[in-house]
Amino acid sequence: MAEKVQRSAGEIKAEYIKIYTENIMRDGSDKLLDYLVHKSDFFTAPASTKYHSAYEGGLAQHSLNVYQCLKAYLERDRVKELYGVNGYTDEQIAIVALLHDICKTDIYKVDYRNAKNEQGQWEKVPYYRIEDGLPYGHGEKSVYMISGFMRLSREEAMAIRWHMGFSYGDVADRNNIGRAFEMFPLAFALSTADMEASYFLE
Repeated sequence: MAEKVQRSAGEIKAEYIKIYTENIMRDGSDKLLDYLVHKSDFFTAPASTKYHSAYEGGLAQHSLNVYQCLKAYLERDRVKELYGVNGYTDEQIAIVALLHDICKTDIYKVDYRNAKNEQGQWEKVPYYRIEDGLPYGHGEKSVYMISGFMRLSREEAMAIRWHMGFSYGDVADRNNIGRAFEMFPLAFALSTADMEASYFLE
């Protein structure tokens, strides 16, 4: 099991911006980055309330972890040669990995609850709760938000939409997920990278 090293929010933010600006050149990408940096809590938000990367800066760190996992998956000889999954640009990889979870911006709020400390005394402790002002789903919300700034290809949109894989939605969604994975290999690759990051790195 990989060692889980928690870095400062500032370090995470600097690495994210570097990878983003070096790889994503699409029209509108600068405005989207400006939104993430100056008009949202993307770089201070957690990635979840209590599961993976549930700490300040966790959302950006999770996005970086998915980026590294996706790059590694797509570089495997078996994936390229046997599966025939290749030809994705650095920009496509960065877009789907770095932006797949922007639906989580501005939804986690710090609140307090009573809990016993190690001495058995009650004290107020902080925790994250969800308060979503744009209840538009998960992957579909990320696609919607990105599309307000720049165009996505159909495969990029499908990858982001279904990055939660078979853990998302009802039976009808699962049928759609299977079809999307068959038709758009990047969707399967991103889902795999997301699970790898969540379960092994975080």
